[in-house]
Order: sequence, then structure tokens, then C-alpha cells
Amino acid sequence: MNLGTVLAGQRLRVAFALATLLFGAVLVGGYATAESDATLARSESATGVESGAGTSDPVVPPRDNITVVGTDSTAFITDDGDGPRKRAELVAFASNGSVYYRNESHTRYWDVDPVDGTNATVEYVYADHLSPADCNSDSVCTRNGIERVNLTTGNVTHIYSRITPGKHSTRWHDADRIGEDRLLVADIAQDRAFVVNTTTEQITWSWDAQTDFETNSGGPYPEDWTHINDVEYVELDGRETVMVSVRNHDQVVFVDMETGLRENWTLGSDGDHDTLYEQHNPDFIPAERGGPAVLVADSENGRVVEYQRANGSWKQSWEWRDQRLTWPRDADRLPSGHTLITDSNGDRVLEIDRNGSVVWSSTIGFPYESERLGTGDESAGGRSAAALGLPDRTPTAENRSVVGDATTLLPKSVVNSVAYLLPGWVGPVEALAAVGLLGVLVLWAVVEWRRRSFEVHLRWPVQIRNR
Repeated sequence: MNLGTVLAGQRLRVAFALATLLFGAVLVGGYATAESDATLARSESATGVESGAGTSDPVVPPRDNITVVGTDSTAFITDDGDGPRKRAELVAFASNGSVYYRNESHTRYWDVDPVDGTNATVEYVYADHLSPADCNSDSVCTRNGIERVNLTTGNVTHIYSRITPGKHSTRWHDADRIGEDRLLVADIAQDRAFVVNTTTEQITWSWDAQTDFETNSGGPYPEDWTHINDVEYVELDGRETVMVSVRNHDQVVFVDMETGLRENWTLGSDGDHDTLYEQHNPDFIPAERGGPAVLVADSENGRVVEYQRANGSWKQSWEWRDQRLTWPRDADRLPSGHTLITDSNGDRVLEIDRNGSVVWSSTIGFPYESERLGTGDESAGGRSAAALGLPDRTPTAENRSVVGDATTLLPKSVVNSVAYLLPGWVGPVEALAAVGLLGVLVLWAVVEWRRRSFEVHLRWPVQIRNR
């Protein structure tokens, strides 16, 4: 082997080593930054229930009124883990940015609603994964429930709960109070929406999705067929109606509580991913506030979108997304015209103004839904995008990044699935660095192998000698 070949080989090794160090540094830096950011929303010592009435140091930027966030968890099999995306919590931030309240006693937190006539009391939906012994069964189960908490005192009141088999798609994600003792519930477990009297615990109304949908549509039946994840009581033409988010059918439907499905009001259709793609938490905006309109977290499309109803059909009237928005699962129009957005896979809750600029953002692991107290329930105090004249805001050539463009080459569902499964600190940059590191190591190994010559003697035992 001549000197030139040796020097070329050494230079190649140096290049591989530098690339390995570079990609490794990106991964280490991403992990360190994420661990630092995670402390913004979660105290290392916080366990169980904490109610400090906003007396601690600020951990998020200040904002008017209390912001309450319910978070999901990616520890969906073992329920173990200490990372920000593993530990579910109900957390409230005071107007000065400090932690006003925190509760980590449940496996999952979902819908959060303010209680009328109070300043700092909310009702929320939770899920607890139970062992076979807890279920008096051979398999695990889930307790789905609704509780009320005074965020100032920490006093928790049980409202209603039921146990369903399994751990994955057997949950309630939303419950809305529609009377002193009436709750409207989105029931994923039984593919239905129902109203329960919380005093008698009797179901007084229900709509079964099989009334209007075939079981060969939507998701896999019966494991996760409709995934009904949101309900809202509305009035259409003076009639009591329930708006239902049928997530796995990519549509929002309106069910008259007496006559059934109002087909001409349905927004979206099964498989029409240009309109909606496995959406979450649609909010209805009535005519008196510039509607009828529906503001939706269009999750798998990675955007927040609004549809305005005109001449008997739905037309898109507004869209917002930025380079980071990954899997939004809630969006509320505030009375100011701003929009409060919950970005689950982006690990943040943010507020955008009428121009679409981010004016407030907080880092929190895997949030599901957020509420700004004092602004009404969800979008109850906000006007439609059409009435406000809100401009669309999407990434442009000027504000896109190379990394962001690379992630758009993959289907959104793939990006969201990878983001869901990977550790929370692995963002687009870290994911590309991991792929680059793996590629460099494999290529380095191949080059080193090819630079070495071997001879194999086919006798027993097999002998491999370096020539």
C-alpha cells in the first residue's frame, strides 16, 4: 500500500470522525435544551397535587388571566417514565407566568372547561389505567371520569365516572356541561355521544354512530372505529343539536337531539383529507358572532383551519400553521380576536394575534387542551375569522427552513407518528441528525471493510485471515 493511499485513508477517517462528532453534538445539544425547557412547565420536585396560588417564580411568559392546560402522555403501555411527555398533568399558569395549580394524580388529562359563575374553577376529563386486580378481571381497564377543581384552594369534587375495558381506545376525551345536572359526553369506547344526569347517573339521551355509519368505514372496527373525541351542544334553527367530532371518519357531524343526523350540515367526509384529517376539538361559532363557522384543530394536516357556512355548504375561510406546528389538538378563538392553540407534538401552547403572529408561547410536554379563563368556554367569546377578516398564515419561502422543508417530503401521518413515538426532545433537527449519524457510521463501516482484504479457507473450523 503506497503512501498516497494511506494518507487518503487517514483523511477519510478524519472526515467520518468529524461528521460523527457534528451529528452527535446536535443530538446532545437537542437533549440538553429540551431538558432545560422541560423545567419551564414542570418542577423537578412537583408530585401529586400542588396549589400555590401563583406565588412561585414565573416559568412561562406572563399573560392576562389564568391559562389551564390538560396534558396527555406517551407512556401508553407501561404508564412509566419521568420525561415531560410521559407524565400527564393538569397545570394552571397565573397571569404572571408562575404555576398557579398542578395535579399529576391521573394517567391522562383531556378536556378542560371553566365553570360558569366562578373565577378559578374548572371541570376536566381524566383517565386512569387500572390493573386487572383493580378491575376484578383478567385484563386491564380504564376509569374515565369528570372532576371539578377549585384552582385556588385545590379542592377536588368527583362528578361522574365509569370503567371501560382495555387501555387504548376506551376513553372519554370530552364532556360539556349543558345543565346543572346534565353532562354531554364523547364516548370513544362505545362509539357514541350521550347525556347523563349526574344526580341519578341515568343516561337521558344518546346517539350511536352505527345509526348513520357503516362499520367498514373509518378506523378498524371494533378496536378504534369512530374515535369520537369531542362534543358540543349548539342550537340550529332553534333546535337542540349536538356537534360531534368523528375523528376516524374525518368529519364533524350535527345531530338533532330529536330527529337524528342532519346530513346537509356535515363538514368533511371519510378519507377527504383535504378538508379534515383526524381532527380534534372543533368549536362552533354561531351566526350572532359571525358564523355559522367551525374552528378546528386539523391534526394530521398540521394546521388550524376554519370553515364558514354559506348557501348551505361549508367553505374554508381561514388557515394557520407555522414551521413548528406538528399535531395541534385544540384551538380557541378568544374575545380579543386572538387564537389560543394547543400543539401536542410541538410540546407547546401558543397564542397568535389577528395577523397570525405568535404573541405568547409556553413549553409543556404533550398538551391536549388549553383554556384561558375569563374568556368563556373554548371559543364561546370569540368571533369567526370571516367576521374578523383574519388573514391566512402558512410557511412561505421566506420563513421556511431547510429542515422544515425536509420534513414536508414525508406524509404528515408519518411525521406525526414518528414525533409521537420518539422522545420529546427529538425534533426535526435532531431526527435528521440521527439519520445522518446512522448513515455516517454505516458508510464508515463499509469503507473500512472494503479497505481490508480477507481470504476465507473453507475447512473446519472456518478460518478468516487478514492478508
